[in-house]
Amino acid sequence: MIETDILIIGAGPCGLFTVFEAGLIKLKCHLIDALPIPGGQCAEIYPKKPIYDIPGYPEILAGDLVDRLMEQAAPFKPGFTLGERAQTLEKLPDGRYKLTTNKGTEHVAPVIAIAGGLGCFEPRKPPIPNLESFEDKGVEYIIKDPEFYRDKKVVLAGGGDSALDWAIYLSKITTELTLIHRRKAFRGALDSVEKVMNLAESGDIKLLTDSEVIGLSGNGSLDGVVVKHKTDGELTINADHYVPLFGLSPKLGPISDWNLNIDKNAIEVNTLDYSTNIPGIYAIGDINTYEGKLKLILCGFHEATLMVQSAYKYINPGKNITLKYTTVNGVAGF
Repeated sequence: MIETDILIIGAGPCGLFTVFEAGLIKLKCHLIDALPIPGGQCAEIYPKKPIYDIPGYPEILAGDLVDRLMEQAAPFKPGFTLGERAQTLEKLPDGRYKLTTNKGTEHVAPVIAIAGGLGCFEPRKPPIPNLESFEDKGVEYIIKDPEFYRDKKVVLAGGGDSALDWAIYLSKITTELTLIHRRKAFRGALDSVEKVMNLAESGDIKLLTDSEVIGLSGNGSLDGVVVKHKTDGELTINADHYVPLFGLSPKLGPISDWNLNIDKNAIEVNTLDYSTNIPGIYAIGDINTYEGKLKLILCGFHEATLMVQSAYKYINPGKNITLKYTTVNGVAGF
């Protein structure tokens, strides 16, 4: 049985940063993640994806961000249970929680911090008749390594931040890049939209709006993407790869059976400290919801910081905590 102060479900960026913030106030952490490595989606799904909204880093690859967070957490010696999914939760007579994974590993802690990102997920697939026959033969739903697309003809589809960010990045290394969006307006950051428009104007990206992919062609592997424009009709684009970036369908999995208040696959929290309706259980990052919620890593960092302050008081009732500044004391001073 593994015992700790804060048991963190999810070893993504928010979970890793929680280790650092908790360590500053002498709280030990243990992390559980269904993935085989720390880092969550940033490590497993898109380690080479550039991230632009981390303070102090104009641009950092997702995998590099995970490396920095692991380095930051290392002095506090967190424990990890990887490749196992949080399954059941029960309240013990002494007030602590016992969490058991799908492989039977038992963990005990007074505080549970759910930082599971989107939870269990699968890509949202567009309704193209022959789509699945080209999976792993030119159709991918996630870009893990951009070098895979170097000197290739690539068609991206989507209108959010992921599609825009990858279009900007891949425009530097592909032979031909086309970005397709079914509307004229994009949902992503305005700066990214402006960059894509400039790349389209310079000819580095072929941009097709008011369009959608309706078919794929190829003999054994992909060689063409059939696109329908709202007014101009159909055209076929020669392509080695088609990557529809329509996001992931989140599922909470077993956590949905823990009697938490849930709204549309997200856990409702109190923004005072990101506590749930169950005392001692918190939710931070993309897995929670509240009025004005923004699903950004930096927002998750803020939530983690306030959460551990509340967790300390929950674990040590009546004991005051003094906020210290790392710039003055240094990590070694805590």
